[in-house]
Amino acid sequence: MRFIIFLFMMLASSVNAERRELILSSTTSTQNSGLYDYILPMFTKDTGISVKVVAVGTGQAIRIARNGDADALLVHHRPSEDLFIKDDFGKERFDVMYNDFVLIGPQKNKTKFETLSDFFIKAKTTSLFPFISRGDDSGTHKKEIELWNIFTNSKPKEKWYIEIGSGMGAALNMASATDSYTLSDRGTWLSFNNKGNLEIKWSGDDIMQNPYGLILVNPAMFPHIKSKYAKEFANWMISPKGQKAIGEFKVDGKQLFCPNAEKEKKNRLLACPAN
Repeated sequence: MRFIIFLFMMLASSVNAERRELILSSTTSTQNSGLYDYILPMFTKDTGISVKVVAVGTGQAIRIARNGDADALLVHHRPSEDLFIKDDFGKERFDVMYNDFVLIGPQKNKTKFETLSDFFIKAKTTSLFPFISRGDDSGTHKKEIELWNIFTNSKPKEKWYIEIGSGMGAALNMASATDSYTLSDRGTWLSFNNKGNLEIKWSGDDIMQNPYGLILVNPAMFPHIKSKYAKEFANWMISPKGQKAIGEFKVDGKQLFCPNAEKEKKNRLLACPAN
């Protein structure tokens, strides 16, 4: 009997030792869009490595990786990514894909804006365009604050500007319920099922580009991480097969992300169907 128990324990230990898994700290837009459900089974089938995704806002995703609680990081705020690497928490960064940000607003408001800056200036000076901000330190929230600072020098403090401290779906739901405006990544917008009376009010400017970077956490900083599996994941994501899978992912026939691993990327944003 003891021998059988011992044998069972040895077999269980062997199985655990052979488990091939990595933890990916990721922005919510890639998870909520359904992209991971589509591409990760392909990666696992090719490599035998499973991926556990921890999907939170970009700021929180980076903090998780800074604590050594992830093997790789996939987010969409380049200044934060560059700082992560500068501080030696990241070893390598790879361009993997992109789409863009879009300004969302109520269909019944027929106001036309000549430029993107025209909206932000009018919104802040007239209080006629209530705005829902994620307020959650996500990549989308960081981009939104960047736009307020560029066009109006600071984010609003008025009552019509509401920070909800939640994800993109919640922001879109509240915008729909209150006839407000918000900023969304296009992937989440296209996959969002409760659009209500919302529509895209502005898109296409270069400043609205939304690139996603995949970063390998530095094993010199955290020796316990599974750097080998993370590297295999990165290699697969930027490989022709991985890039093809990203480009083929669609919702209702619409492409959500554009593969972007190639080095020559000039003028590709406007040509991408996901814009």
